[in-house]
Amino acid sequence: MNEIFYNIIIVIGVLALWLLLISLVLRGWRNRGRRQENIIGEFPAVPDDLGEIVIGPHSGLYVGSTLAPSWQDRIAVGDYGDRAATELVGYESGILFQRKGASAIWIPRGSLTAIRTERGLAGKVMTADGLLVIRWVLPSGTEIDSGLRADDKQVYETWIERYTPVADFDEGATESTATDINTSTTQGTDE
Repeated sequence: MNEIFYNIIIVIGVLALWLLLISLVLRGWRNRGRRQENIIGEFPAVPDDLGEIVIGPHSGLYVGSTLAPSWQDRIAVGDYGDRAATELVGYESGILFQRKGASAIWIPRGSLTAIRTERGLAGKVMTADGLLVIRWVLPSGTEIDSGLRADDKQVYETWIERYTPVADFDEGATESTATDINTSTTQGTDE
């Protein structure tokens, strides 16, 4: 009888410890959300008229959003840090993460600062170029990274080509800059 009583006490103690640890994790997540509310502010609302689809939809997993440049400082405000199945759709005016079971995330075209592939984001680590990461600026001025692990990784290059801000630069200016760099490099080697 004493052995059974002893085992019950151990089980109750382990369960109490487990519940304590879970409550501390949840408390930390809520505190992180409170700290980030002032920094993040409001996310852009999805417009009523999105316009014509220019790329996608492509299915995958929304892995989360982080405060840039940290790949692990996950956003805890609302449900924007929650992983969810998603369809990524590109419009002329921006990009839409249409998440299942969570709120949609709208990224206006003017807010984009970079789009690239990465190995990891928000605690999700993949093989090289396993994630499509979109860096953008919230209306509050805070820069964040939002990531997608697409079902078909071949679509990443299409997204990068379509939305890379560098494509908007004047080609003549780029060529003259390249010429200036080449000229200064060759002049430096003649001496």
